[in-house]
Amino acid sequence: MPKPKVAFYWCASCGGCEEAIVDLNEDILKVVELVDIVFWPCAMDFKYSDVRKMKDNEITVAFINGAIRNDEQEKMVRLLREKAQLVIAFGSCSQLGGIPGLANFWDRETIFESSYGKNCPSVDNPKRIFPQTKSKVPEGELTLPAFHNTVRSLDQVIDVDYYIPGCAPPPYLTMKAIGVILSGELPEKGTVLAPEKTLCDECSRNDSKPEKISIKEIKRISEVIVDSKKCFLAEGVICMGPVTRSGCTEEGDGKCISANMPCRGCFGPPPEVKDVGGKMVSALASIVGLEGEENMSDEDAEKLINQIVDPAGYFYRFSLPTSLLRRKRMSNLVKGEK
Repeated sequence: MPKPKVAFYWCASCGGCEEAIVDLNEDILKVVELVDIVFWPCAMDFKYSDVRKMKDNEITVAFINGAIRNDEQEKMVRLLREKAQLVIAFGSCSQLGGIPGLANFWDRETIFESSYGKNCPSVDNPKRIFPQTKSKVPEGELTLPAFHNTVRSLDQVIDVDYYIPGCAPPPYLTMKAIGVILSGELPEKGTVLAPEKTLCDECSRNDSKPEKISIKEIKRISEVIVDSKKCFLAEGVICMGPVTRSGCTEEGDGKCISANMPCRGCFGPPPEVKDVGGKMVSALASIVGLEGEENMSDEDAEKLINQIVDPAGYFYRFSLPTSLLRRKRMSNLVKGEK
């Protein structure tokens, strides 16, 4: 009986999800025994033409990581959707838009200007030569993928069957998901293959959390030393645990939490949370205040808000493209523009 065929593809991301496959260590040998890897350009010499030659649905499952940032990525994920029976959004960027999605606070022109124009002090470009999709050279015409104006999650471009969260997904969760898929006992389409509880629900620091949290100062983790047994929020350090799905370790405690770092939200929201940033702002608003005072003055409130140095980075670090905001100034986009 032929082995199931598996494909891996990397879109707009840091490459950590590719490393997550390598991090399976000796378990990757088990995967190789069970499946036939037919496309993995990061690790093996496969060509796009190899995929084009395949029959529709010939690939059993395609693991696609990274957000969709340019034409090449969009064309490839559409092609893999045609050739694969199942498509899995692998990792935060694919599932939610990820850190590349923070680019949605700007537009294409601003981004190019900051990288190649006057807003980049390390670039000497007096002729203002910016990347072109087509360039004439003596040898012929060179092409580059068109850079989209908006970063999108995978399911904003193609139909997605399942999601494996994380930045990057932990090896145990990846192996568990592969086992479920190969068993043929598939969960409901659209399922996130991770626990549904929040990280806060499973955090060992809950024992130290007071019955009612009230914080009068918001601190940056880089500026303070936090007791490794105390709740971050109770100490005034923003932790996304209340609005983030658990599962980044088998033990329950988050991987960052175990290293005495607050959760940043890479596992995405549990089922009941629709907008991570909005929900976290609401949660934070319910616990800030001066001790012994029910209401804060406008001056005190503004001072507290100003202590949140990077609201976008805190609240929408991984989820801006799939949030209710999606991007800044949607009205500025030309109709039909990506």
